[in-house]
Amino acid sequence: MRLEGSTIVVTGGSGFLGRHVVRDLQQLGAKAIGVGSRDYDLRAREAIVRLLDDTQPDALVHLAAVVGGIGANQAEPGRFFYENALMGIEVLEACRGRVAKVLLAGTVCAYPKHAHIPFREDALWDGYPEETNAPYGLAKRMLLIQAQAYRQQYGLNAIFLLPVNLYGPGDNFDLSSGHVIPAMIRRFLEARDTGAREVVLWGDGSPTREFVHVRDAAKAFRLALERYDSPEPVNVGSGNEIAIRDLAGHVAAAAGYSGAIRWDTTKPNGQPFRRVDVSRARREFGFEASIDFGTGLAETVAWYEATRSR
Repeated sequence: MRLEGSTIVVTGGSGFLGRHVVRDLQQLGAKAIGVGSRDYDLRAREAIVRLLDDTQPDALVHLAAVVGGIGANQAEPGRFFYENALMGIEVLEACRGRVAKVLLAGTVCAYPKHAHIPFREDALWDGYPEETNAPYGLAKRMLLIQAQAYRQQYGLNAIFLLPVNLYGPGDNFDLSSGHVIPAMIRRFLEARDTGAREVVLWGDGSPTREFVHVRDAAKAFRLALERYDSPEPVNVGSGNEIAIRDLAGHVAAAAGYSGAIRWDTTKPNGQPFRRVDVSRARREFGFEASIDFGTGLAETVAWYEATRSR
């Protein structure tokens, strides 16, 4: 797909990843239009039809989602399933026959709880997701099935990416709904500033996670939109994993916190291990993550410190 001169709608365009995707597309000469929930209710078909009427896009990138960490997933599993599935279903149905290409954002949470490391895309259906985020993960799996079915029946060029956990400046630092890195950054900075002797974190610290910087993720989405046209899902990640216990140490050091870390083992760990096979993204559309994790983490801490004081 030629991006220059194309009109591309990005749902969730005011969100963490969406802002970067919109910016990258605009820098390449596309007319990228970021839309949020205040603009159009993507749960309602008539609102999506109005969006397409208003914008007449050549392509649509569907990033809008209801997301959160383990606590948020446990508190609202029904909402996480319903709204994510419904938005995807209605977006694809409205786009068929009207939009030449649709890029859908999946999630690493869709993988089976005990998938072999590294997660290969063909293992997506080998088991049930980790229980604490299964409704969210399964809602996203359904979008892949719909995309492949619509390609087969209607010829819709719908592609599907599976990003790992994102991080970077502009993330959600709300403790009730944020993911692990921004939540840790906020808690360690607040503990440092108040002189707290310890910070309590969920689980036992043994699970591993893979992270990719939001700017790298945006680059992957742009490259896929430009170069990828196949039905198979594609992982987007860095190819590196880190134990949560080690991650806590890195975040504490970056935040300047020197107190104790205590693990609350009455709280869930989430999925035991996460690292994806990134070879398909490299082979199919030339994506490789380039931002060093230590550099990206320091940048994120510095951004939040500067932002919270305003």
